[in-house]
Amino acid sequence: MIRDPKKIQEGEKKIRMLIAGYPGIGKSTLALSAPNPLHIDVDFGIDRIEPRYRVPYIQPKDYQEILDDLTPMNTQGFDTLVFDTGGKLISLMSLWAIKKDPKYGQRDGSLSLKGYGFVGKEFVRLMDYCFYELQKNIVVVFHAVEEKDGDNTRLRIKVEGQTKNNVWEPMDLGGFVEVFGNDRTIGFSNCERYFAKGTRGIHGIWKIPALGPNSQNDFLTKLFADYNSKAAAEVAQNAADQAAYETAMETGRSIIAAVSNADAANEAMPYFKEIPHALTSEKELTVAWNKKIKELGLFYDKVLGKYTPAPKEPKGAE
Repeated sequence: MIRDPKKIQEGEKKIRMLIAGYPGIGKSTLALSAPNPLHIDVDFGIDRIEPRYRVPYIQPKDYQEILDDLTPMNTQGFDTLVFDTGGKLISLMSLWAIKKDPKYGQRDGSLSLKGYGFVGKEFVRLMDYCFYELQKNIVVVFHAVEEKDGDNTRLRIKVEGQTKNNVWEPMDLGGFVEVFGNDRTIGFSNCERYFAKGTRGIHGIWKIPALGPNSQNDFLTKLFADYNSKAAAEVAQNAADQAAYETAMETGRSIIAAVSNADAANEAMPYFKEIPHALTSEKELTVAWNKKIKELGLFYDKVLGKYTPAPKEPKGAE
């Protein structure tokens, strides 16, 4: 079924986000600032997080345990699933895939080409399941590594092989965490140093507030709320634009329908030009006006500044 995008009713949207950065830069604590999170501690690194910022967690020993734990019943009390880290998650997926079918692995225990393809698809499937079926926000944490590109050094997420392309595919936001002086920042716009992803007005570099003894760890909670407020504003603006478009089209069609000769066209022209347009109404109505003028055999005389019947060709003219 072909659907009209203008009729989409958007409520509060769940968000899928990737966070990357060097080890020890505070990625996990930042990830746990998302709304009401469940920490999927694949790296077994919860002891490195300050106790006051810890949240309920699981420490899966293999990928099957993740699949068994992430059920609607087990996750019903949470709003966000934090996978920490994505690199370790994909490593567990790889072992699970090879165990599932030996053709996905090689003799040295690494993934085969088919294995990389299978694991990449499984990563996207898991993200889709958590997002669409469990209806959760998703935050995936990745370590960053430096890669040489000619004379430049770039930051990339630490993940094996071609699966890095699949990792970015389902994400709404993706940011690299860095330190500049005493400030931590997260960048959501592509630059020479790294690839990132921003939508809904979330772009550029954002400062991450320092956490003090009485601070709330809620940076992502506020960011997600900002994301959704921008989405709501877009929906409201789209509705207003659509209403204005429909009014303009109704007015314009009524004016055009009343044009039957040159005098009527000249009388209607000032009213037609004053129509407040929205979206594509001006273009559509101009096409409709010109079509009607042509059908009536009228001609706009620039010297007289009005429409007149088109001059007849002399007899015998080829």
